Amino acid sequence: MQIGAIIGIAALALLVLIIIARCIYVVQQAKAYVIERLGKFHDVWGVGLHFKLPFFERVAKKVSLKEQVLDYPPQPVITKDNVTMQIDTVVYFQITDPRLYTYGVEYPMVAMETLTATTLRNIIGDLELDETLTSRDVINTKMRAILDEVTDPWGIKVNRVELKNILPPADIQNSMEKQMKAERDRRQAILQAEGQKHSKILIAEGERESAVLRADAEKQAAVLKAEGEAQAILTVQKALADSLKLLNEASPNDQVIKLKALEAMQRVANGQATKIIIPSELQGLAGLAAGVVEAAKTDK
Repeated sequence: MQIGAIIGIAALALLVLIIIARCIYVVQQAKAYVIERLGKFHDVWGVGLHFKLPFFERVAKKVSLKEQVLDYPPQPVITKDNVTMQIDTVVYFQITDPRLYTYGVEYPMVAMETLTATTLRNIIGDLELDETLTSRDVINTKMRAILDEVTDPWGIKVNRVELKNILPPADIQNSMEKQMKAERDRRQAILQAEGQKHSKILIAEGERESAVLRADAEKQAAVLKAEGEAQAILTVQKALADSLKLLNEASPNDQVIKLKALEAMQRVANGQATKIIIPSELQGLAGLAAGVVEAAKTDK
């Protein structure tokens, strides 16, 4: 009997320990536990150590408070001008009230998907094809505002909505691709034309600079030549002045002066002039020189 009693007490103690251990909870970061007592909402546990009353309380739902992403498959939508296209949507949301999230709506993720598809169809139905393709940011903003307002009673906050892909019908896609190709070709032609224009401008500027440099070089050469000629003239004049000075210092007689005059006349006669006027004081000397030359010829 005593052994059986001991085994029973030990089993009971073990059972109590198991029950107590199963009632101890540690809530991790970015988690929340919704607690019910006797089937009624009682509390929301945050991060830390918690103890649940056995048989009276239960964890109704474990909720993640992190931002979550729902990537919905493409949905068929019709624009205002009756064009059917496929659009897939991405919704970023976060649970802000675990109690409302638990009791606000049944199957909240299914409700979110249905609400997103309905809202998308309503917004696209008021837009034409061109507006849909060019107003992605406007559509995202409108959808986020509508979804956030509707899901607020569910304890959900919609942070942002993105239209990932917008796929028009095949014929419209082909037309758009042709337009895009034409636009690319046009831009390429413009770039080529601008490049050629820039090249011609550079060539013209190079030729202009080259002409300026040539003109400067010719001008410099002319200046140097003129300076050289001027220097030569000054040198000749200086030499002539020095010779006259030396001649004056030597006090030449009349015969030397007349001889120099004859040399000057000889240089004049070798020029291009057709008439030569000889001063009277040199005529006698010139005749004498002519007689001497004639006598030399006779002797020969």
